[in-house]
Amino acid sequence: MSFLDKLLLWLHIGFAIFAIGPVTGATMFTPRYIRAKDAGVLRYLHRTTRIFGILTLGVFLFGLALGGSALGKPYLSISMTLFIVAAVLLVIIERDQRAAVRVLANETPEDDAKVQTGRIATLSSIMALIWLVILVLMVWFNP
Repeated sequence: MSFLDKLLLWLHIGFAIFAIGPVTGATMFTPRYIRAKDAGVLRYLHRTTRIFGILTLGVFLFGLALGGSALGKPYLSISMTLFIVAAVLLVIIERDQRAAVRVLANETPEDDAKVQTGRIATLSSIMALIWLVILVLMVWFNP
């Protein structure tokens, strides 16, 4: 393994740890603060989701660079497809967080942000499971 491959591997793993972990935590905590009607914390979680969601693209990009000629292997194709599905779920979660922040900041009694709690909780759980499946594929099937 060359120095460049080792560097790409370290960057891939580093981005996976420091980007996917926080974005998963932020999305998982969002329903709790929607129910508590804490708009300040919800704004922070939304900003965290946006920033670390963008950083998760680094995991994908460094993984592509690291995969190189082996991208046709089934475990890599499945992992990349699952990553794209998780990224789409993340975009939907971010949209729902933005709607919840808007509704809670409005402070109108008839507006209720609890509509988003179920969808955010479900999608963030599915997204976390997808990250775990990708981890298993990378560790178990990687030669």
